[in-house]
Amino acid sequence: MNASVPPAAGRIAALRHAMAAQGLAACLVPSADPHLSEYLPARWQGRRWLTGFKGSVGTLVVTADFAGLWVDGRYWAQAEQELAGSGIELMRTTSSGSTAHLDWLAAHMPAGGVLGVDGAVLGLAAGRALEAALAARSAVLRTDLDLLEAVWTDRPLPPADPIYEHLPPAAVVSRADKLALLRAEMAAAGADWHFVATLDDLAWLFNLRGGDVRYNPVFLGYALIGRDEATLFVADGKIDAALAARLAADGVRLAPYTAAAAALAGLPPDGAILLDPRRVTLGLVQAIPAALRRIEAINPSTLAKSRKTAGEVAHIRTAMEQDGAALCEFFCWLETALARGESLTELTIDAEITAARARRPGFVSPSFATIAGFNANGALPHYRATEASHAAIEGDGLLLVDSGGQYLGGTTDITRTVAVGAVSEAQREDFTRVLKGMIQLTLARFPRGTRSPQLDALARAPIWAAGIDYGHGTGHGVGYFLNVHEGPQVISPHAAAEPQTAMEPGMVTSNEPGIYRPGRWGVRIENLLLNVPAGSGEFGEFLGFETLTLCPIDTRCVVAGLLDAREREWLDGYHAEVRRRLSPLLAGEALAWLQRATEPL
Repeated sequence: MNASVPPAAGRIAALRHAMAAQGLAACLVPSADPHLSEYLPARWQGRRWLTGFKGSVGTLVVTADFAGLWVDGRYWAQAEQELAGSGIELMRTTSSGSTAHLDWLAAHMPAGGVLGVDGAVLGLAAGRALEAALAARSAVLRTDLDLLEAVWTDRPLPPADPIYEHLPPAAVVSRADKLALLRAEMAAAGADWHFVATLDDLAWLFNLRGGDVRYNPVFLGYALIGRDEATLFVADGKIDAALAARLAADGVRLAPYTAAAAALAGLPPDGAILLDPRRVTLGLVQAIPAALRRIEAINPSTLAKSRKTAGEVAHIRTAMEQDGAALCEFFCWLETALARGESLTELTIDAEITAARARRPGFVSPSFATIAGFNANGALPHYRATEASHAAIEGDGLLLVDSGGQYLGGTTDITRTVAVGAVSEAQREDFTRVLKGMIQLTLARFPRGTRSPQLDALARAPIWAAGIDYGHGTGHGVGYFLNVHEGPQVISPHAAAEPQTAMEPGMVTSNEPGIYRPGRWGVRIENLLLNVPAGSGEFGEFLGFETLTLCPIDTRCVVAGLLDAREREWLDGYHAEVRRRLSPLLAGEALAWLQRATEPL
């Protein structure tokens, strides 16, 4: 192949050859694994391998004469660069949950044609939507093929990291108590069985952790829970004998990872099984006996793990203090290095911030790949510096740093945008508008049960007032030493305000508005918030937010005159709290930096 032709072109050609051999008019490759994870083990990164697009979300559709990749606004600039010359068309969508590819298939599939997709990685709800779209063309969905096996000759094997136990005191609620809670929910729904496929639900339910997905302490597995028994399906050798014995003492038996479908097929047909249609694949559901009644509802564990207990919240506050202290040490180092004229790049930021966290007790790993974007790179919301493409941090401008840590007692996620050299008035105005949006959401009070997407406009209002908007959601749920992105709550205009998105006490959610000027700079400021009671009366219970994240906000970038009195009061109060709680954890230059950075506005 000509060296100037991207590998994607040859890979798409090979896929078309495999499609023709199977009589397929089209093939769909989602960004998914058998557990519908957000972050995928290498084996299931087929969409990335085929296209060369490195973003975490995208849907590929290939026909004999068309190849298109549907991605949302977070990735348009990145996808345009990475798809160049591949022959794959960039299909722009407004949100990660867009169904625009379904509309395209409904319009372009030949009558009676066959669409192939691997049912092992196709969600049940997504499969139903596909079937409905194809029905308009009398087309057929085929789910028994994994064409990647035919074309990806060096496809990675599934990960095989060992599974370990999340232990007290950080594991506040016992495995037995969680199983009892789940069974109570099953009984209330009239279910004899419940099948769990999502990895963070498994990790939470069994108080287990692993390393099969980078940055997320989860492991590949499934669970089938009955009224008196529970089976955990994991690959042989991942759980040692001592842990297996402790699981057995709690009524949990082990079975091979590959045996899950057969176990579903062998269930007695005279009962009922509880399934979450958004969190289980079509391929597995097809194994369930047709006579077995299906109850479709959100996984009870998804709701339960989103509502952190008082004991978990206490550990989270401690983790936030340690994380904040690490960040103070990092930003102190950064300012000193810049003042000395040291040669720094975006890659240096990633290495130094991880090293600062690693010195803190309870730290396990980063919670996602650090985003460090200087000036124009900061305008790419999901930018990632690489050895092949990164910027030096020199001259004047804004540095956006979005990072997080996994601690035994919690998961952190924080974004700070800081001044490097001199910042322009326009940059300071953008920074202050983002800060106003972040503060407005922080100060919100709302009825308990408010659908989380309804809160999004509070953060956008000060940004909209300037005729500006941003393309991503404002907030996502965060796990407890689990996935940094967790549901069911999400603060986003692109999410449906469904009952399961109701805000409840104990939920931890990010607050991260932004402004992005393509080719110039980006600003994002992010704290994590805890839902807490905020009074009750004749109109019911109300909730508010406690700010969990502890790290100074760069007041050098603030136009004080754009803040109203309440916003200035919040900022000064926040900095006083940051100083009070972090000072005991710091010394020397880092402590002096904290004191300077938290001076009242």
